[in-house]
Amino acid sequence: MAAKERIPLVEKRGKTTSVVWKYYGFAESDVNQVDIVCKLCYGVVAAPQGNTTNLFNHLRTAHKVTYDETMKEHREKPSTTPASSSQTSIHATLYNATKYPTSSQTQGDNKRDQCSVNTVNNPGFKKLINTLDKRYNLPSRHYFSRVAIPALYDECHDGVTKEVATAQYFSTTTDLWSSRTMEPYLSLTVHFIDMDFNMKTKCLQTSFFPEDHTGQNIAAGLKQALATWDLEESKLVCITTDNAANVTLAAELNGWMRLQCFGHRLHLAIERAMKDHRIERAVGVCKKVVSTFSFSWKKKRELKKAQIDLKLPDHSLKTECPTRWGSRQAMVSRVLEQQKAIAHVLSQDKGTRHLIPSWQDIDVLEAINKTLGPLVEFTDALSGEKYVSVSLIKPTLHLFNNSILAEQDDDTDLSKCIKRRILEYLNEKYGDSPTQELLDMATVLDPRFKLRYASE
Repeated sequence: MAAKERIPLVEKRGKTTSVVWKYYGFAESDVNQVDIVCKLCYGVVAAPQGNTTNLFNHLRTAHKVTYDETMKEHREKPSTTPASSSQTSIHATLYNATKYPTSSQTQGDNKRDQCSVNTVNNPGFKKLINTLDKRYNLPSRHYFSRVAIPALYDECHDGVTKEVATAQYFSTTTDLWSSRTMEPYLSLTVHFIDMDFNMKTKCLQTSFFPEDHTGQNIAAGLKQALATWDLEESKLVCITTDNAANVTLAAELNGWMRLQCFGHRLHLAIERAMKDHRIERAVGVCKKVVSTFSFSWKKKRELKKAQIDLKLPDHSLKTECPTRWGSRQAMVSRVLEQQKAIAHVLSQDKGTRHLIPSWQDIDVLEAINKTLGPLVEFTDALSGEKYVSVSLIKPTLHLFNNSILAEQDDDTDLSKCIKRRILEYLNEKYGDSPTQELLDMATVLDPRFKLRYASE
């Protein structure tokens, strides 16, 4: 974060309940108090609507000592309960001896169930806790968001730091994400093998990334992420990314070996092969059919009856999602499976008879399903994170070229065209020398393959 010129700062207007605000202010010229400025480094901190979480995160990242002092103030809560002068009864003494969960344990349970901190403010939840034990004082959401969760984060952070420090070498995966409110985030996951030869995967961070998503900014952000976790760049073997130009440039600027995600690359190869007017028409008919049944309860009910009468599987139609790999083939496969039931239901309504796929459309859909069907399993197999998958890429490409996507005598012209386009794209993208060297090394070290698929 770039430092700003040291200018006089004014305090935040209105009532502030968090101690973190004493380390932040606003420029006198900022009448509306939009840009929050750190008093320690004079950097602007992005905190939408005065969100103090980002303010705490800035202190933790840039000013660790100040952050520890601030958190200590939160945790030191003096007791306000007056001492009782009366003697406690035997019944009360025995009753009070029961162990109750601490607030940290309560937060741990909420974390595992992915409950919002606002849960503790819900009347129903308060009533439930009161019914279980009227003496338990449920902390406020501010305690969980400002004390309990940061304490859990620090505990988890320390544990992960110690674990990744034992890695002799590691690889990483990164991607850029957007939240539901369209706020950008940069994620970083590390993969390594521990001393017991177990493969470990740790998602180190998904950090707020408000800067422009240029290759230079992403490169700097990734370097900072590694430094935050005390990971040496010299131990980084490879970074796996998607095929975005800015991410590719970031890896190049950092001088890191980059491997393209096979699942994402295969998805792009299929999308490229689908650019045919015959396929676009047939898939368009498919989408209209699925949409008709998705938005009509009557059509869904009639489809269930037709499935029983025609002795077809009781399956619902599937919708294609552009960002979900294999969703188009799943949609086509389901429409072909339920073809008779779909035609039976649509033919009973004059307004939907035109949606019945023609025999030409069925031929195209069958060609798509026959060609893409076998590729779905490879997408799932090579996208796993609990086992090494990089050594499978060369054998998979060999299998594609010589078996699965090899042109057969009984293939239609469309099937041959789809196969040819997919192979041309994959062979081109994985044909460069650095990628081939990395894949050769991984394949040779795999005892299942050894030198069988290594380049000459």
